[in-house]
Amino acid sequence: MTGFGTIYGVGLGPGQLDLMSVRADRLVRGAKHIAFFRKAGRAGHARTLAGPLLAEGVIEFAMEYPVTTEIPLSDPRYNQQLSEFYEACCAHIMAIAQDGEDVIVLCEGDPFFYGSFMHIYNRVKDHCPVEVVPAITGMSAAWTATGAPITWGDDVLSVLMGTLDRQTLETQLAQTNAAVIMKIGQNLPKVRQALQDSGHYESAYIVEYAAMENQSVALLSDYDQERAPYFSIIIVHGQGRRP
Repeated sequence: MTGFGTIYGVGLGPGQLDLMSVRADRLVRGAKHIAFFRKAGRAGHARTLAGPLLAEGVIEFAMEYPVTTEIPLSDPRYNQQLSEFYEACCAHIMAIAQDGEDVIVLCEGDPFFYGSFMHIYNRVKDHCPVEVVPAITGMSAAWTATGAPITWGDDVLSVLMGTLDRQTLETQLAQTNAAVIMKIGQNLPKVRQALQDSGHYESAYIVEYAAMENQSVALLSDYDQERAPYFSIIIVHGQGRRP
């Protein structure tokens, strides 16, 4: 790989520039090429967050998802379209790296935590130099926003997706001490029911836009919406051993 540029997966953190790492800040400010994911017609959250740091004349590559929720996850077309999308993105990014130029892939939160960069990484790591810059996760910002520790002592923490079926959510919640539930959106009624059935509902918090300007924190039992924004996380605190 002599003469190749490096593909950097740079974690930008949960939503504020001053929560980025020094290394991430340096790489983004010095970038000649950036790549970022976004929905069609949107600016892209990672691009918006990094905007103030970008040098004049930076070369941008917007990777626009071909599908989001228009096709059910169980439909074979979903994986097929996404796979073709990631292959095309990787071909473009690798071509830049193979010409000796570095590429900074802007990543919301941490690149290796449920992020789209993982699909890039697995496809390019054997063909080009790749480095990953970790970051503060959105869930860390969310539990910090509640003003209470997420775990104590020997508490077990589970990270769950709201896209899971209700029975799986209920089973996992019943077996854990503390929980983070992501990808809520239209799954909120199902998540509520699972929290109620597992005995965690009254103590659960919902945090919208953690670490962003419009952050809000509320007990889930006081939250009267039937659908949550994309940047929403439910927090269940552990109550374990402490001195």
